[in-house]
Amino acid sequence: MAASNERIREVVEAYVALVGDGTADQVVALYADGATVEDPVGSDVLTTREQIHAFYATLEGLEQETRLLEARICGGQAAFCFEVRTKAEGATYVLAPIDVMTFDDEGRITSMRAFWGEGDMRVEG
Repeated sequence: MAASNERIREVVEAYVALVGDGTADQVVALYADGATVEDPVGSDVLTTREQIHAFYATLEGLEQETRLLEARICGGQAAFCFEVRTKAEGATYVLAPIDVMTFDDEGRITSMRAFWGEGDMRVEG
């Protein structure tokens, strides 16, 4: 039986929060074994737990805030837009990717594809 929409929403909300101020270990714990990450779409697909951990480890220590803007959840999948605000070198970098995720029956992420490009980043300050 597929994970409930409520369970998937909990995972999406946890994911967004952890991208902002969690550790790579915490984010990777949301993923199922054998999961894939393609961020951004068109880049190399990460297929091992080690690759996925290394990807999220690059976010640790950054001064970031995240917030969920929109989410659509159905059929064991989620598409959502969230904002990431990163402060660095006296400026704030703002990106609002659209992520598409699939989930296993327990609500663990089985794939994540992030839709965004360099032209989607804006700088404030």
